[in-house]
Amino acid sequence: QVQVVESGGGLVQPGGSLRLSCVVSGSIRSIFFMGWYRQAPGKQRELVARITSGGTTNYADSVKDRFTISRDNAKNTVYLQMNSLKPEDTAVYYCNIAGLGYNYWGQGTQVTVSS
Repeated sequence: QVQVVESGGGLVQPGGSLRLSCVVSGSIRSIFFMGWYRQAPGKQRELVARITSGGTTNYADSVKDRFTISRDNAKNTVYLQMNSLKPEDTAVYYCNIAGLGYNYWGQGTQVTVSS
């Protein structure tokens, strides 16, 4: 079994920062894609950022230059540093891991940006 567990969400004021973490455990060795998606109320889930095992990253245009994704392969952990947060970043953020023959999601962590 594979477990994907996010942490680090919360309430933050506009302009503030948060760091999300996602730890993967269980019967999996090498993870190719590790990424973050988000879903706001009434909207579809969208990709925020993704990183390969080799360190190649891609970001949604809306978060470029504000968010940074990183990973620790030895710990099967992926992070999302979110700076200059805006109210429109409010959503449930989901961690995803994917590769050949597997695709797992976490339960999500709420991020609310509000004054």
